[in-house]
Amino acid sequence: MAVSIYKINKGVNKSIEFKGLKAQYIWYVGGGVIALMILFAAMYLIGINQWICITFISVLGVFLVMKIYSMSSKYGEYGMMKMLARKSLPDSLRCNGRKDFILTEMEKESGR
Repeated sequence: MAVSIYKINKGVNKSIEFKGLKAQYIWYVGGGVIALMILFAAMYLIGINQWICITFISVLGVFLVMKIYSMSSKYGEYGMMKMLARKSLPDSLRCNGRKDFILTEMEKESGR
């Protein structure tokens, strides 16, 4: 009888991580780099000196990467989505009458 050897896949549902960036922050860096490349092309086509374009785009790129790394370490994988969801909640709810609490005939028939 032969012995079967199975490979265990660990971390199947784990989110991706690349050089410290977690989950959606990798996409933010990628989108930012593409936006900076388009900005560089537009500035170059307008006629701005190439060294000024390179310097400006480099400074913006460094700021972009530093900001996204700080957001990744501050909020983590799901923290920023939770923070944005928490901000979108209303401060209070108002009810100006009993109408919202009285069941209609259809709701009474359906057993709700």
